[in-house]
Amino acid sequence: MTSAPAASPTRAYRRLGVEERRAQLLGAALTLFAHRAPDDVSIDEVAAAAGVSRPLVYRYFPGGRQQLYEAALGSAAEQLTLCFSEPAVGPPTERVSRVLDRYLGFVDQHDAGFSALLRGGSVAETSRTSTIVDGVRRSAAEQILLHLGRGGGPAQEPAGPRLRMMVRTWIAAVEAASLIWLDEEKQPPAAELRGWLVDHLMALLAVTAASDEETESVVAELLAQETADGPAGRLAALIVPVAGHAAHLLSPE
Repeated sequence: MTSAPAASPTRAYRRLGVEERRAQLLGAALTLFAHRAPDDVSIDEVAAAAGVSRPLVYRYFPGGRQQLYEAALGSAAEQLTLCFSEPAVGPPTERVSRVLDRYLGFVDQHDAGFSALLRGGSVAETSRTSTIVDGVRRSAAEQILLHLGRGGGPAQEPAGPRLRMMVRTWIAAVEAASLIWLDEEKQPPAAELRGWLVDHLMALLAVTAASDEETESVVAELLAQETADGPAGRLAALIVPVAGHAAHLLSPE
C-alpha cells in the first residue's frame, strides 16, 4: 500500500503587536529611503520589503507614502540626534571627534536618503518634515554647546548670541561638507574629513574669541582640558608656523 505524501511544513507565523509591526514597517521604509529619494519609493515596495501586504501598510499608515515618510524621517532624526550625544568625559575636541565619527557613519549608511532629506526639492517635503530636520540641527547645536560648557548642563551658563551663532554656523558647515562629501564619492576618507571639521570648529572658536569675551573665556577653558597629542595640540603645531608669516602685519606697539 502506498503511503500518503507527507504534508508540507507550514511556515511559522508570529503575530506582531501594534508597536512591533509599526517598527517593522518603519525599518523597511528607512532601508528604502536611505538609498533612494522619497519620491521614488512606493508603498508596494515598502510592503514587499517588510514581507506584508499593501493593505496592511495602509492600516498602519492611512496617509500613505507621505505619512510613512514623515514617520520614517522622525525615526531617522532620533537616530541622527543620538549621534551627537556624548558623555562629557575627556578633552572636548576628542568628544567632538567621536560625535563626528558617528555622524559621518550615519551619512555613509543613508547616503541618497540623507542628500534628498537635506537638499529638499521633494514632493514629500512639508512644513512638518522641515520642522523635523530643523529640530535635529538645533539639538546638535545644543550638544556641542554642552561640550563647550555653555549648554544646559548642571551649573552651566547659557550661551550668548555670538557663541550660539558660531556653533549653529559650524553645524551648517558640517551639513554642507557632508553633502559635498557624498557628491565627491566619499573622498577624502571619513577620518580625514572628521579631523578637518574638528579643525574648522577650533578655527571658528579662535576667530570669534578675538572679538567676543564670552567665547574667549570658553576657548581658555577648553584649551585647559586639551592635550598636546590631541586634536587641539595637533592643530596648534600646524598653525603656529603658518601664523609666523603674518608677523609683519602686527603693529610694533
